[in-house]
Amino acid sequence: MSETSSQRVVIVGAGPAGIRAAAALVEAGLHPVVIDEGHCAGGQIYRRPPAGFTRTAEQLYGPEAPKARALHMLFDRLAKEGRLTHCAASSVIAAQEGRLHVLGEGRVQMIGYDRLILATGASDRVAPVPGWQNAGVYSLGAAQIALKAQGVALGRRIVLMGSGPLLTLVGAQLVKAGADVAAVLDTSPWRQQMRGAVWGLAARPLVALRGMVLRARLGGRYHADVTLERIEADEQGVAAMRWRDPGGREHRTPCDMIGMGWHLRAETHLADLVGCTFTYDEQWRQWLPRTDQMGRAGNGVYLAGDGVRLLGADGAEIAGRLAAAACLADLGIPASATGVDLRKLARLERFARGLAYAFPWPAAMARALPDEAVVCRCENVTAGAVRQSVDFGGGEANRVKSLSRVGMGRCQGRYCQLAAVELVAAQAGCAADAVGRFRGQAPVRPAPVGAFLRDG
Repeated sequence: MSETSSQRVVIVGAGPAGIRAAAALVEAGLHPVVIDEGHCAGGQIYRRPPAGFTRTAEQLYGPEAPKARALHMLFDRLAKEGRLTHCAASSVIAAQEGRLHVLGEGRVQMIGYDRLILATGASDRVAPVPGWQNAGVYSLGAAQIALKAQGVALGRRIVLMGSGPLLTLVGAQLVKAGADVAAVLDTSPWRQQMRGAVWGLAARPLVALRGMVLRARLGGRYHADVTLERIEADEQGVAAMRWRDPGGREHRTPCDMIGMGWHLRAETHLADLVGCTFTYDEQWRQWLPRTDQMGRAGNGVYLAGDGVRLLGADGAEIAGRLAAAACLADLGIPASATGVDLRKLARLERFARGLAYAFPWPAAMARALPDEAVVCRCENVTAGAVRQSVDFGGGEANRVKSLSRVGMGRCQGRYCQLAAVELVAAQAGCAADAVGRFRGQAPVRPAPVGAFLRDG
């Protein structure tokens, strides 16, 4: 066995980026290990339903159905032929000194690596709204998972709110499935959306046109440039959404379910644990791992997909191939040419920047939260408690975290960190990047204590 063929290459994530990276490594003669939280490969965007599910791929993925089928078939074939090892329904909960702590089947096992490709994707970027801690409030991604995986809507009368492509997509998917969507509330002004379209969305005109078609399907349900006031609830959970239109008129929309999200938040906890450096992206208003254009992060670690660049499924596929090519080059193994992929990635970057401008993170809304509003749902930490912690300990993210417990719950700040940082920055009178970010902690996912116990 050659030295290069004995290299242990592990990929975390089996979405579009992970699948393309695995295929490129297999083609070069390596046998990668692919660890993924799903039972089947596909990631969130191409999530597969359980066996016996009656909805077709076209119903689940729309015009992306051919891409989804191709990726599913590619990965399944490689796994069936024994050309890769697939650790399904498994979560990497910690990383240390070339070893991953992997939770699966009720126990934790160690998987060593010489090279590591992180294709961890992204999750919903949410912003607190007064009342969002009540039962019946979900992320847009959760609503989409329920629809794709189980064919159900999470409520009888639904309000969606936030901004970004996912807001329109989930709304259109729910309407098409027959759900009662009462309103789709977008905090982004029409004028800013149009400027973003001129600036960056023209880089992918067909995708932009597809988004406009989906928006048209929403009809009068869609409202732009809204101000979100509060979520009303009773003993059963969500009861109504109060909001104001651009003219300042107040509306009350009865509902029993709310889905919320402002585009995406890169999943970076593992990148933090393996020692990646981070830089603050002012346009996305979040800390992102730093890599070269191929995805190299240093020390044998490579990043691909939405966990490093929020470029969507097409960008993730390209980034997966590039990360694999970088890994192969560093191992001295010839890889396919990357020039075309790099040019495509640059075009997708322009498109993504246009999206970021057109559908911005609502920083002002987060900073203006009333003191009694809950910021951290896991620990029930209010905006007032965060502001008070700044007064006691200064405007540094981890000091505020230790004093207030914001971000210490089971989600580890995935839902509250970005809003908490805006609150800290406003209270301290500084920019958001000066506040810093919450340090990653293991385990990055909740794990039962029994999973760490070993026989003998």
